[in-house]
Amino acid sequence: MGTSFGRGGATNFQQDLANADCIVIQGSNMAEAHPVGFQWVMEAKRRGAKVMHVDPRFTRTSALADTFVPIRVGTDIVFLGAIVNHILSNELDFREYVLAYTNASSILSEDYLDTEDLDGLFSGFDPETRTYDTATWQYAGAEAAGVDEDDAAADRSTASGMQHESHGMPVPEEHERDETLQHPRCVYQVLKRHFARYTPELVEEACGVSREQLREVAEAWVAASGRERTTALVYSVGWTQHSVGAQYIRTGAIIQLLLGNMGRPGGGIMALRGHASIQGSTDIPTLFNLLPGYLVMPDARRHPDLASWVQDMSMPGRKGLWGNGAAYAVSLLKAYWGEAATEDNDWCYDHLPRIDGDHGTYRTVLDMIEGKVKGYFLLGQNPAVGSAHGRAQRLGLANLEWLVVRDLYEIESASFWKDSPEIETGEIVTEECATEVFLLPAASHVEKEGTFTQTQRMLQWREKAVDPTGDRRSELWFFYHLGRIVRERLAARGEERDRPLLDLTWDYPVHGEHDEPSAEAVLREINGVDVATGRPLSTFTELRADGSTAGGCWIYTGVYADGVNQAARRRPGAEQSWVAPEWGWVWPANRRILYNRASADPDGRPWSERKAYVWWDEEAGEWTGHDVPDIERTKPPSYRHEPGAVGVDALDGTDAFVMQGDGRGALFVPNGLLDGPLPTHYEPVESPFGNPLYGQQANPTRVEYREQVNPIHPSPPAEDPQVFPFVFTTSRLTEHHTAGAMSRQLEYLAELQPEMFVEVSPALARERGLEHLGWCHVVTARAAVEGRVVVTDRLRPLRVAGRVVHQVWLPYHWGSKGLVTGDSTNDLFGISLDPNVLIQETKAGTCDVRPGRRPRGAALLDLLEGYRTRAGTADRRPIVTADPRAVTRSAGRADAPHRPEEGS
Repeated sequence: MGTSFGRGGATNFQQDLANADCIVIQGSNMAEAHPVGFQWVMEAKRRGAKVMHVDPRFTRTSALADTFVPIRVGTDIVFLGAIVNHILSNELDFREYVLAYTNASSILSEDYLDTEDLDGLFSGFDPETRTYDTATWQYAGAEAAGVDEDDAAADRSTASGMQHESHGMPVPEEHERDETLQHPRCVYQVLKRHFARYTPELVEEACGVSREQLREVAEAWVAASGRERTTALVYSVGWTQHSVGAQYIRTGAIIQLLLGNMGRPGGGIMALRGHASIQGSTDIPTLFNLLPGYLVMPDARRHPDLASWVQDMSMPGRKGLWGNGAAYAVSLLKAYWGEAATEDNDWCYDHLPRIDGDHGTYRTVLDMIEGKVKGYFLLGQNPAVGSAHGRAQRLGLANLEWLVVRDLYEIESASFWKDSPEIETGEIVTEECATEVFLLPAASHVEKEGTFTQTQRMLQWREKAVDPTGDRRSELWFFYHLGRIVRERLAARGEERDRPLLDLTWDYPVHGEHDEPSAEAVLREINGVDVATGRPLSTFTELRADGSTAGGCWIYTGVYADGVNQAARRRPGAEQSWVAPEWGWVWPANRRILYNRASADPDGRPWSERKAYVWWDEEAGEWTGHDVPDIERTKPPSYRHEPGAVGVDALDGTDAFVMQGDGRGALFVPNGLLDGPLPTHYEPVESPFGNPLYGQQANPTRVEYREQVNPIHPSPPAEDPQVFPFVFTTSRLTEHHTAGAMSRQLEYLAELQPEMFVEVSPALARERGLEHLGWCHVVTARAAVEGRVVVTDRLRPLRVAGRVVHQVWLPYHWGSKGLVTGDSTNDLFGISLDPNVLIQETKAGTCDVRPGRRPRGAALLDLLEGYRTRAGTADRRPIVTADPRAVTRSAGRADAPHRPEEGS
């Protein structure tokens, strides 16, 4: 979403779903995973909206939808691409919107070659690094703005795609356009050619979806879009957790831009987050490659000094809000180091750590196995059962010197040394496990104060309901006092290398028996202040690059405006407008719908009265309406920037996407994504089917750790020995929370869902001799997982590529701890990652299903080794499978040999 629109958060708010004329839910079981928000889907349906659900499994969401479309796991781009083709082939796009607010008219480099030309590759591919030089993806005349393959390799290892969550697309504003959309190299025509083969016939062959079902969805989506009507798109981790997850979202974004649904009430894209503060955990990140507000974590190779770091963020020469990147960056450094940060020392820039490669969670656990990591903190995470490839996670934890676990209960990641499956197999021996585990009790969300930042970018303050008992403490208490103690010890040592810690501002007020730091004081620091007066800032436009302001997260500036905790506001809906601006606070600037300049036409008039949202008031000389305008309030629609203007000054009165380098929504992405400027269908890494479009089977730029501990199943074009003939996927239950650490400990939830189970179709049950409520075990090269059999019509066999495919579904909430226990589904997966954000592919895999309970101990190891041997997982299969001539042509050099890279 960041590269498509400029920001990575949900574009609208959940209550606004009630204003949609059609809602497409794909990659989400919203009714069960987000039941509170789903009430607004039901309200839309009550008002006459059509609700459509596309999913591999019939769920409660499907039951409440008007239309349910079962689909093969991992083929969403084919399905959505056919809808793009339907729109373009029949010229059903909202043409005025497309011309005004997208890059449809931009003309691309004459050297650009598409996957249609190169057997599934784009131009610029280097087969040795498996990365792209993006020079040929640029707008004509701007080829120098591309990223070469060496930089792209570094970007992949550091998940640079995540850095575009709020950075937008760094492209030049001034370039050649064709407003007629007839130029063969304009984005509109390139898009048309790219998706031309995504036909109803292909959808039927690849997705197992009938032509009639595709037509129903496509026609409903188009009919409910345009001047008078809008369609909302809803997705969740059913889209993101794929090796092409970023491109799933991109395809949906293309449809919403073509149909004019962005920035408008009842439209947009609702990115449902996994739980209460997942959005907050990227805004103020728990990620290795980001700083608060999506500032780039300095890279040791590319950012030797402050100037290079700021330049990389601020997109010099481009239009957009990142032109003020220096103010966001310097204010953050001032918030970290206060008086110690001066202009003479570059605001303590050298105190910031640097990254130098892949420090993601999966690389880290493999490094643990190799003995490269000594200690580890786990807070609110349970990788022993909650992350892909549970066995590798547990083996990694068993090879540390020390481990700190803070949680509500003794979770599997704290007890692996005594009760993990590897104890049974002898791979971990309790008496020989050297990891010293420190289990520290944590306070729950009702035992501490602070904010959640939830799905719709909303900060909501929660009061503490009760005091934590015993030794339970909040994370704020833990890190504040840990920092205090460490700083006291370092101060006595007096070494220069300790200055980054000793110079930190660490003077938070404390209260209560245990000296709990003030969460509200932290929120005030995050908001930002005027350094001289201490006045809380009201908006991020007040931040300065001269050291006069300090702010911990620029996109949150305003949450403490006027010295008032805006996140704590709870004015009832009946006492304010339907947008409810006085309930909580939303970033940025309390704006509820992003890109809302696009809710009006280029002249500032609403596209229709029915969908009016913000508009230009000529008499008042400002933008007005139901929300905070996503444009400078007094900038008229007629404003055109002066030649040479950059940053905010270069934004015209018609630029609706203010974070983008050209001010427009991106149908085609020249920069920002590592696996292609357009979505294209690749099969999941593990698939029983060949790619029906290209010789390139799966994402050629994916991250795949080819290590002995991480065997991957064979897929076409390799010979398929039918060892793992079935497809499996996972998702959650309403009654359990994530990996189950909390919910398995609660009697009433444990009683509602007491046992691990596996859902199969009646046809698969007959084929494999599975009895309803009997036992079965699911087998992959990594693990075997057992559960009760649930034979159900919720899963339908699909006909794909001329044969029947069975899909198996498993929940992932069980482990060895709690009132109810069971095998962990996440043990089944290997580690294969999307190259843009390093997210794991845990929504698609291949497996076998056998009746009865799984073997234990050494017998389990023998079973798995037998499967690996028959499947040939030790064989080194190429990742690049496109025609060698296409590889050579993509690389742009006639002498380029095709030596497929075997790993990342």
